[in-house]
Amino acid sequence: MHTVILYSSSNRFGNTYQSASQLAAELNAPMIYVDEFEINDYCYQHSHADDDFRALFRRVLEFDHIVFASPVYWYAITPKLKAFFDRITDFMDDENLQPELRKLREKHFSILSTSIYDQAPEAFTAMLLRTCQYLGMAFKQQYHFKYDV
Repeated sequence: MHTVILYSSSNRFGNTYQSASQLAAELNAPMIYVDEFEINDYCYQHSHADDDFRALFRRVLEFDHIVFASPVYWYAITPKLKAFFDRITDFMDDENLQPELRKLREKHFSILSTSIYDQAPEAFTAMLLRTCQYLGMAFKQQYHFKYDV
């Protein structure tokens, strides 16, 4: 299975990077640092078509298995990774882009989280699970790495 790790963190080379790197080595997967891309918030007028989101999304669609990696920020993923998910709506709203969106139905996804706790909170995983399943993706695995403060 051709895997990519899409990771986000305010600390580019912090705990999430360390955990994602370890998994990337095991899965022979490239890593993409979402925060280095310009991804604007979703806009009903779709006025952000010129940012990096569409190209990044199309790149991610080239893989069979997508690992979404984020530290736990107040029971949630990072704002940049959330913006990535919100912008998928661009492909829902535009009939010309919908065929590309449907490719997600052929994809698997996993979740990688990092925090000071033994496991990710249910609110964190629920958002990712429900969103990806709504998009037709099949859940593969959850990884959680605990770090001391």
